[in-house]
Amino acid sequence: MHGHLYAPRMDLVIGTLDLSARVDEALAVQAVAFGLGPDEVAVRRQIVQRHMQYQGARALGATAQGQLVGFVYGMPNSRTHWWSTVVEPYLRASGNDGWLDDSFVITELHVHPGHQNRGIGRRLITTITDSAAEPRSILSAIDIDSPARGLYFSLGYVDLARRVHFPSAPRPYAVMGAPLPLRRK
Repeated sequence: MHGHLYAPRMDLVIGTLDLSARVDEALAVQAVAFGLGPDEVAVRRQIVQRHMQYQGARALGATAQGQLVGFVYGMPNSRTHWWSTVVEPYLRASGNDGWLDDSFVITELHVHPGHQNRGIGRRLITTITDSAAEPRSILSAIDIDSPARGLYFSLGYVDLARRVHFPSAPRPYAVMGAPLPLRRK
């Protein structure tokens, strides 16, 4: 992606993010948005750094007055990735395991709570998936009625599997998928 895309507010810039270089800023946003403690942030730092080495991994950031207020990253899905190995049995049980092929997975999408409900998450996810070569997108979200799930549903995502349990995650997740391009509101 070249240059920057401007969101409706002129002080908000959505553009390519060097997530490896700005991982601490991104994880600070995620920690506030997702309620993570220092130990979990340290684990996620290693995960993000590993993910950014994967073929096709890319990230976008949303900045306001030069400060990172949101980010998204993802990559072409592979059945060999840890996430796929966890969700595959759940998807197979619901007849949806084919979604693991030819999909762009949204690995993380977070917006600082002070900047939520302004369309930033929508802009981030639609912008990153607009450049995907894959015909569809998949992701996982905590399996509760939440603003995040509402956003995903509005973009055309549907539940592919529910009550998915990740090791060490206290709450179950839903795996969701949508054809690309995402539906615009």
